[in-house]
Amino acid sequence: MILGINKRVFTYPITIHHIYISPGHNYFGHQPDQIGTHPTADVDEVQAIAEKGLQGDRFFGVRPNFDGQVTFFSFEVFRLLVDEIGPESLAPSALRRNIIVQGMPLNQLIGHDFTILWEKGRVDFRGARHCHPCRWMDLAAAQGALKFLKGRGGLRAQLLSDGLIQKGDATLTTRHELNLQSITTPLARPRLP
Repeated sequence: MILGINKRVFTYPITIHHIYISPGHNYFGHQPDQIGTHPTADVDEVQAIAEKGLQGDRFFGVRPNFDGQVTFFSFEVFRLLVDEIGPESLAPSALRRNIIVQGMPLNQLIGHDFTILWEKGRVDFRGARHCHPCRWMDLAAAQGALKFLKGRGGLRAQLLSDGLIQKGDATLTTRHELNLQSITTPLARPRLP
């Protein structure tokens, strides 16, 4: 699709498999022997508020420029994690990311604006940075998960518009052409905390 001179928009079909929100932190700020017990809800839809985050989530309203107002994780990377090292019973909620999405090369969206469209709406995002896996991954997911997820821990993003994020089929649009063959390819030089 052409919007104007040199303003191409690329569109890609995606599927949102899970939307997770949790009212509190189970790992962030906790000692290794003090894991939190806040529930994680897998919801069908969630209200996104620009510059604040997802209503009901632990990171909602941290600050306007916070780069983790919403986090994405690749469904393809999750399946690979299960196949390589995880137990078959591993749930994507263990990864503590908000949106588990298929068909979206997350690392390629770092530093780029993008939009997800549903039949009845849209939400605009800015890909802020790689969502580094933390030391808890070996405990929360599976032994070896931290090393496996290095460079493919997901995407931290900012919300640029209000809207309703929904499970199911959607369309990703961006002015940045994406390589769909590299969805599970880790970043070459990820920084770990």
